[in-house]
Amino acid sequence: MTTQKRALAVIMGGGRGTRLQPLTTERCKPAVPLAGKYRLVDIPISNCINSDINRIFILTQFQTASLHRHVQGTYNFDPFGGGFVDILSAEQTEKGSDWYQGTADAVRRNLIHFRSFPHDLVLILSGDQLYRMDYRKIIDQHQASGADVTIAAIPFPVSKVAGLGLMQVNDDLSIERFVEKPKDPAVIDSLTLSPAVEARLTTKTGEKHCLASMGIYIFNRRALADALDNTMTDFGKEIIPGLLGKKKLFAHIFEGYWEDIGTVRAFFEANLALAQPLPPFNFFDPAAPIYTQDRYLPASKLNHCRIDHAVIGDGCIIADSTIKRSVFGIRSFVEEGCILEDVIVMGSDYYETAEQQAENLAQGRPHLGVGKGCRISGAIIDKNARIGAGCVLQAAGKEDGAYANGAVVIRDGVLVVPKGVTLPAGTVV
Repeated sequence: MTTQKRALAVIMGGGRGTRLQPLTTERCKPAVPLAGKYRLVDIPISNCINSDINRIFILTQFQTASLHRHVQGTYNFDPFGGGFVDILSAEQTEKGSDWYQGTADAVRRNLIHFRSFPHDLVLILSGDQLYRMDYRKIIDQHQASGADVTIAAIPFPVSKVAGLGLMQVNDDLSIERFVEKPKDPAVIDSLTLSPAVEARLTTKTGEKHCLASMGIYIFNRRALADALDNTMTDFGKEIIPGLLGKKKLFAHIFEGYWEDIGTVRAFFEANLALAQPLPPFNFFDPAAPIYTQDRYLPASKLNHCRIDHAVIGDGCIIADSTIKRSVFGIRSFVEEGCILEDVIVMGSDYYETAEQQAENLAQGRPHLGVGKGCRISGAIIDKNARIGAGCVLQAAGKEDGAYANGAVVIRDGVLVVPKGVTLPAGTVV
């Protein structure tokens, strides 16, 4: 069987996304905009398509409307290949009516849907990570090793493993032990790679490495059914450790760029890194493109701007402003005299008509986007926000919390203007 017929992909849509609040107040994590024109969910879906896997399920349960619109408007396969991207939300059944209780519980409840499609393997992916991987490589290793379960793992120097699930592997990469977020230095030292495995790494740092789980799993179909024949709710904390000694578990070493976008700070830094001359993640790779919705927007217009490193999506209008290390989403609008540094502007879902602009002006509401003479740094401006003229928004030196009568939030040291918020002219934070 080809990879396309052997494997089903299951993308975990995440829970409430509390660590990404307020970006997830009105959308689930996979639907959060990324890199000017994409959504987070485009990353695992594109990796699947580029790996010849075209039967993809997304499991989610919170704020799914935005995700549904994006997926349905983007991933429409021809009727002859049998491909699809299907969103499975938590649903009431004869066996239960509550929410998914964790990653394993979500997969368990949907096994009945997977059985309708012939497959040998199930590829389980996260919906909030930024990376590029050819899943055919992990599938080939999985089958060659005779594994029941293969876990993608990334080598981290010992000094940077805090908060990660670590595994101890033998020289053949079979997994001997799995420890969730160890803190004891002695335990961490016992999980470092053997000299034989360390020698396989292409990146040499002069420091010992541990293998951290990426939350990417390949299960044989039968092994997955056996692993979920219980009441355990989470793969990383319960299912995987519980399989040690019962199933053949192997690690697959991945040494490319990988970022877990689970917090506002991680999201902010991963986006701004894309504005570097040589960003750590390359959206320009023609051999493995990242797909997203084709919106048929006009080219962006930049009038008398001074720009030092920026990513600018389609359909933007930026007038006579100074831009440094910033990312602009589709339909972003910035009026004259603004200074934006280390800012993510997510743009808008629509253009305002002349009539709408006149009506808003009569009501004292500013235009969509950033008004004249604003100074903004260290910030995320979510979609459809209206920033009045002369606003000063800066995160530096301020504690996390709510500002401007609750209209602005600082989270992880990043100032966030939530989706659809209007800030009156002259607002200072």
